[in-house]
Amino acid sequence: MRLSISIPQQVPDGFDAAGVRSYLARAEELGFEGGWVMEQVIGPTPTIAPLELLAYAAACTQRLRLGVAVLVTSQHDPLQLASAITAVDQLSHGRLDIGVSAGGGFRKFAAFGVDRATFVSRFTEGLELMKAAWSDEPLISFDGRFRQLDDLPIQPKPVQRPHPPIWFGANAPRSLARAVRLGDAFLGAGSSSTAAFAEQVAIVRRELEEQGRDPATFTIGKRVYLAVDDDPQRARDQVMSGLRRIYGGMPGIEDVPIFGTPAQIIDGLRAVRDAGAEMILLNPTGASVAEDREQMERLAADVVPRVD
Repeated sequence: MRLSISIPQQVPDGFDAAGVRSYLARAEELGFEGGWVMEQVIGPTPTIAPLELLAYAAACTQRLRLGVAVLVTSQHDPLQLASAITAVDQLSHGRLDIGVSAGGGFRKFAAFGVDRATFVSRFTEGLELMKAAWSDEPLISFDGRFRQLDDLPIQPKPVQRPHPPIWFGANAPRSLARAVRLGDAFLGAGSSSTAAFAEQVAIVRRELEEQGRDPATFTIGKRVYLAVDDDPQRARDQVMSGLRRIYGGMPGIEDVPIFGTPAQIIDGLRAVRDAGAEMILLNPTGASVAEDREQMERLAADVVPRVD
């Protein structure tokens, strides 16, 4: 099982460049496989944009893979998004992982000029167009429902071929089937419980078999919100404060985090592993880089060595 760590994104008092730089260097020193961010364009929490932050992270690191989960790509222009992704993959010399999702019915699609009735179609066509833009073809032609291209040159291309690994965020069975059909990996949402994740993994594995895909070529992961403290109640208060900043009053959000003593965190992460996670993204929910750094250090010292 591989372990990654979240990269602090909240900027209530401005971007802490020195703190993030030090955090990233330490994440590499501690041996984490990757550093991941998320996208939250609309919301009350001041959250810095994901690809731009990963471009900064690329300049601060040498080995750490850099991921975002998830980009709601139905709300993006496909060609501009493909170009931005290519830029970060180039800047990181091929260390980028991209998480994508169509989004759910609760999204504010009108704010992005997207008809709610067509967001899934826009998502699938947009992903197809991005893959075309990343292809080795010198001129790109595309005849879709929403976009038509005729012999357009698109350069440069990503370092990773045919494109950076595409992780899908999904919950419903149809969305999970789409993930297997179009993606390279599945990342269970941090806002889903371990029990829900186990059910999603069962569907993914069934789809892998039915679609004739080799499970060895399709990674399964899970974002886990967590807080470690010798006082379990203090850990719970910390992680829930962070989740309320991210998700507001989302029903059921109190059921998703893992919190408590190192032993309790280890048990919780082992349960996620046993549910099918091959990669776990550890996501502290501190209000500052310093708080997340403290959590990362504690996890590395008292939890990570004992998870396997």
